[in-house]
Amino acid sequence: MTELYIVPAVLVVGVLFYLFLISPCTRRNTDIENLKGLYIAHRGLHDEYIPENSLSAFNAAISGGYAIEIDIHITKDDQVVVFHDNTLKRMCGIDKAVEDMTLDELKKLRLLNTDCTIPTLSECLATVSGRVPLLVEFKAESMTVCKRLCQKANEILSQYTGVYFIQSFFPFVLYWYKKNAPRVLRGQLSTNFKSDAFYKRLLSSLVTNFIARPHFISYEHKYFKKFVLKVIKAMGGTLICWTLKNEKQLKNAKKHFAAYIFENFIP
Repeated sequence: MTELYIVPAVLVVGVLFYLFLISPCTRRNTDIENLKGLYIAHRGLHDEYIPENSLSAFNAAISGGYAIEIDIHITKDDQVVVFHDNTLKRMCGIDKAVEDMTLDELKKLRLLNTDCTIPTLSECLATVSGRVPLLVEFKAESMTVCKRLCQKANEILSQYTGVYFIQSFFPFVLYWYKKNAPRVLRGQLSTNFKSDAFYKRLLSSLVTNFIARPHFISYEHKYFKKFVLKVIKAMGGTLICWTLKNEKQLKNAKKHFAAYIFENFIP
């Protein structure tokens, strides 16, 4: 008779362990309401004339009343700059990593042959000045970079009086914030990675959530049917999506997500 109970017991334990791994932060946080319903301009409101992650793109988004998503890196001399790619090739025409350059060297470059330069995080915050919410993506792929970036960025962000949230693909960015600035809303970025890397597979399934218990999940919109997202939503978790490219995608996203990162069209 004992054997009859072993399989159901193992299944129950397995389900409970799975829920433990993927569970987001379940403590009530009224700040999450500031995130819900936002239309978030991806890297600012940019186009063929206004480069992404530029002060001009941020001003354009503010004029439209949109929240802004930005990306931040740490430079060789420990300055925090707003830039998306790991290298400068696509936006500035030189094949060097942002982390290998000093701020002075970066400031000599121009974004897509315009007059726009790479802004610092401080310049971005001064431009936005609390007029719209900010979603700040931390670009880190190692523990060393993670610690340097989190420490320097938090020194700057902690003095900012506007509404902001942080997010990252790297769970240990969120872990750092959980330990050092727990009141800041933190989001786990992910998608349905096709990589063979085991870490990427874990991140796709959000079983890394136990590391930092994110307040929200930021997932690529086209995977709205993914089982883990449905479970997290049923648990009361907040889901936002990236990156919507047209009204049709937005209309569908509104059925499944609480906030919407967009680009290349005006919602």
